Amino acid sequence: MLGSGLMCVNSRAGLPNIRQSRAKLIAAVGESATPPPLPPFCSDCATKTQSAGGGAPTQSGSRVWRASDGKYRLDTPKISIISDPRSQQAIVLDHLKKEAMIIPMAPKAPGMAAPPSAPQVPAAQGQAAPVKVEDLGKSMIEGHEVEGKRFTLPPFSPPKMPAMPGAPQAKAPGLPAAPSLSSVPKAPAVPTLPKVPSVTEIWTSTKLKTPVLTKVATAAGEQTTYCKPMSTDEPHPSVFQIPQGYKLKPPKA
Repeated sequence: MLGSGLMCVNSRAGLPNIRQSRAKLIAAVGESATPPPLPPFCSDCATKTQSAGGGAPTQSGSRVWRASDGKYRLDTPKISIISDPRSQQAIVLDHLKKEAMIIPMAPKAPGMAAPPSAPQVPAAQGQAAPVKVEDLGKSMIEGHEVEGKRFTLPPFSPPKMPAMPGAPQAKAPGLPAAPSLSSVPKAPAVPTLPKVPSVTEIWTSTKLKTPVLTKVATAAGEQTTYCKPMSTDEPHPSVFQIPQGYKLKPPKA
């Protein structure tokens, strides 16, 4: 059971669909409609993590909500994270300590992403290579139509440090000669990590516009998360508010 104790229920069922009425009104007067909001949902998620070193996999549960105005909440047994894109704030709830912390969200910088038609610049040495995106098409996962995409990030190549040739040093009168570089012990070699690309596969519901199945494979292991939509009703506003009895804690400096 998750720490928040909230369920995927809607206490506002039966209210008139304001968004639908507004769309009809806009169509009648001939005005240009704004982009439709994302559909609300509530899903229960199960995550399985398998370490690359072997051993028994670990299991964990979570729950996610999204409102039509963009508010988002992620619940785990110990903490919850609530984000509000309009106020540019995130709330972190500690269910064990009954504490809440409000953190400002960094706004997205416009114009950072290059257009799809822009040519890919080869990655410089010591920089991450461009992400390869593959369209996996449509499929069905437990009755939900989904669209899949695969994101592959090549292994990171650290920059090579240039060799430091030993320059001849002048010997001062009356002082012993400095030890040669050959007599200085060498630093231990840094172990090389296996060059395994990071692959993320995401299957998103075509109706709810939310991930249903996510697979992540890295050199550390594999993680699979399946989210089962439980409700498509608008979440109650209290889902995205600090619960009563929680102490407000200032963010860390």
